Amino acid sequence: MARYFNTTGPCDPELHYMLPPEERLVGAELGRYIESCLYWVLRAPRQTGKTTFLQSWMRTINSGDEAIACYVSLEACQGVSEAERAIPAICDAIRSYAEAFLDASLVPPAPDPAVVPLMMLDRIMKDWAKLAAPQPLVVLFDEVEILQDQALVSFLRQLRGGFATRGIGKFPVSVALVGMRDPRDYLVSSKDGVPVNPGSPFNIKEDSASLSSFSKADIASLASQHSTETGQAFEDSALDRIWELTRGQPWLTNSLLQKCVWQLCSKGETVTIAHIEEAKELLIQARAVHLDSLAERLRDPRIKRIVETIMVGESDPTLTQGDDFVLACDLGLVAKEGGSPVISNPIYREVIARVLSQGMQDAIPAPEFRWQRPDGGLDMEALLREFQDFWAQHADIWEEKSDYTEAFPHLLLMAFLQRVVNGGGRIDREYAAGRGRVDLAVLFGGHWSIIEVKLVNRRGRSRTVEEGLKQVIRYRDSIDRTADAWLVVFDRSPAGRALPWAERLSWDSVACEGRTVTVVGG
Repeated sequence: MARYFNTTGPCDPELHYMLPPEERLVGAELGRYIESCLYWVLRAPRQTGKTTFLQSWMRTINSGDEAIACYVSLEACQGVSEAERAIPAICDAIRSYAEAFLDASLVPPAPDPAVVPLMMLDRIMKDWAKLAAPQPLVVLFDEVEILQDQALVSFLRQLRGGFATRGIGKFPVSVALVGMRDPRDYLVSSKDGVPVNPGSPFNIKEDSASLSSFSKADIASLASQHSTETGQAFEDSALDRIWELTRGQPWLTNSLLQKCVWQLCSKGETVTIAHIEEAKELLIQARAVHLDSLAERLRDPRIKRIVETIMVGESDPTLTQGDDFVLACDLGLVAKEGGSPVISNPIYREVIARVLSQGMQDAIPAPEFRWQRPDGGLDMEALLREFQDFWAQHADIWEEKSDYTEAFPHLLLMAFLQRVVNGGGRIDREYAAGRGRVDLAVLFGGHWSIIEVKLVNRRGRSRTVEEGLKQVIRYRDSIDRTADAWLVVFDRSPAGRALPWAERLSWDSVACEGRTVTVVGG
């Protein structure tokens, strides 16, 4: 069977193109965990290769005679917060995965129903260790963040109870707890609100390791496996663009490669950067489960605070402090780039902007005004003048219905642009905390239009415009020096809102560094 780029479930080297996942481990010493009988944590965002790594490492361990390892997913316990129901389900999962991956002689017996759940996990782990003797037993628990409340408390306490007696024939010598977050980040309190005491593995874990994304070299190596087996080549510029769009996120990388070779290119056709751009658009429009799950997180007030601050470019010295930022990073939504908080990659950035503005876009009527020039290009002046009229009619009412009120002006402008250029062009978006602006690069008919979006800051409109002019010229020069440049300034201050619309909706052509920038007020 021909191998392919995998986007569903763990990778199998016989079915999928894949890279050794253990090479992307950060902060882990695998051999030492078994030799020194250590418990540890592995955390990484969804669909970065955690399960692939765990099953790969399990196969590696079991191919020798130094230890017995088994992968166990706790996914079946999702939504079960009571220990009385969750612990028996975990024991059932242990037996099920042992049957799937190990010899029948290594499947532990079902716990006696008379054993209370608070001791049932301890009992089955001891019985399992006895069956594995004279080899040490290693257990790899995946999807640990599924557990909650008393179920999580009981699970961790029983592991801690066995830790002190761990050893060959006694209790697993090494246990990995694997999920999106470190257990200390989601075990905050028990179900009744009483703070949990230290009776948990927090103080017995050796490491809290993570999985890195692909490097540029990894992406090239992954693509080369397909080229070697099929003869289909990838242009270097196409691989560079994959890195730029995904920043090496494994699922996104595989998705772009898969769409190119399965949907967009005929057999043997060289994959170009144009194919990558088309694949990116298909991926975003398809709203696959991975992207939808990230989009769903935007409703969480903790994530909203982080994302909205980044989107409007605010400087907030408290942004990276506390659990909210850690959560956004653990989910893979946010990272630090050049010391500044940013959305992790351009595809996520695009998905977030489209998700948050989709309702507005759907409510904007189909454009009836003249938005194309006779040569087929985009008439940006006509478009932005129409937007000003739309802004005056709808801004105040629509803002009341927006969850992301601070970013509302940016989102409405992006929705308006997307409604017009959708299907005939593309919009690239740049935003990061501390920048004080959103950069939009609109490509239509082979021509770039650069739009800088700013909110009037405390130093007033004139200073905001002065900053914005320099910023839009710098951004334009990084994209295309022949592009037309626009600065859209929204004054949402009490003084600005008090002005009549005739004064708020301004339009000025300003010379800056030898070029003309149109300043549009809203």
